[in-house]
Amino acid sequence: MGYRVAVVGATGNVGREMLAILEEVKFPVDEIFAVASRKSIGVEVSFGDRIIKCQDLAQFDFSKVDIVLMSAGGEVSKEWSPRIGKAGPVVIDNSSAWRMDPDVPLVVPEVNPDAVAGFRKKNIIANPNCSTIQLVVALKPLHDLGRIKRAVVSTYQSVSGAGKEGMDELWDQTKGIFVLGPTEPKKFPKQIAFNVIPFIGSFRDDGYTDEEAKMWNETHKMLDPSIQLTVTCVRVPVMVGHSECVNLEFERPVDEDEAREALRAAPGIMVVDKRDETGYVTPKEVQGEFEVYVSRIRKDPTVANGLNLWVVGDNLRKGAALNAIQIAELLHQRGLLEKAHA
Repeated sequence: MGYRVAVVGATGNVGREMLAILEEVKFPVDEIFAVASRKSIGVEVSFGDRIIKCQDLAQFDFSKVDIVLMSAGGEVSKEWSPRIGKAGPVVIDNSSAWRMDPDVPLVVPEVNPDAVAGFRKKNIIANPNCSTIQLVVALKPLHDLGRIKRAVVSTYQSVSGAGKEGMDELWDQTKGIFVLGPTEPKKFPKQIAFNVIPFIGSFRDDGYTDEEAKMWNETHKMLDPSIQLTVTCVRVPVMVGHSECVNLEFERPVDEDEAREALRAAPGIMVVDKRDETGYVTPKEVQGEFEVYVSRIRKDPTVANGLNLWVVGDNLRKGAALNAIQIAELLHQRGLLEKAHA
């Protein structure tokens, strides 16, 4: 017998991906519910070959489901996730609301699967930031290999990380430049078409943004608090797929071939690393893929025990929806899910 699953925020980019991936991986679903805000009541979304209509978050009876995949934003999650958790189902939340709560596990199954054991304190499990997920998937086998002392990360984040509004703005500005004339930025602070913006989130007092702080805070919680990590997050005119340039310094020498072998052997990673003009992966090529891709693995001769790599992933899949569903699969495999209708 399968589970009763509710997807909250079912009309958004990530919510729709969650519905698609649940079907794609054949997660054991007995009943599926699409839930959203009142303005989306009756909006139709697809689950496999079925069409289901969205129900109102405020009126939905969560005691009748086993798993809630929450992708409705931080403010909604702060209000609703504890209430839903108290009603019985486990909440797997895609927002930033609960990631640093000490009573809420923050989980990437390839990195820290055992952390799920603590979810009963609040019945909530947090999904990390999209950029952090692909980073720690790549860092975990390398940290096990040579102990990472320091990492310098620059991200190249697609507009889908800012939701449908971000994708629409890139599309409209691109059309405008060629056809209709320029349009004023609305979602982003500056023009994104044919441009890059070295700013995501909001500024902190130290000059970093909260998006950048998420990456080191979440990496410390999941992987190792002793890793020194500095980040610059950049929005780029790409529809889907985040990329990261990663510079690492290890405690001991790590050979390039050692690194490739460790990455190839690790779960959830594909290595594409040939030294020719097409021997690497771009975000366009990973759209729709589950894995995190690593290319351009090479020594950094300017620091002791240094290594550079290029990390790419589909931010709507592994960076969000897929990771949440992999957490649900982990709970299922470990027998940690209780059925409301058992």
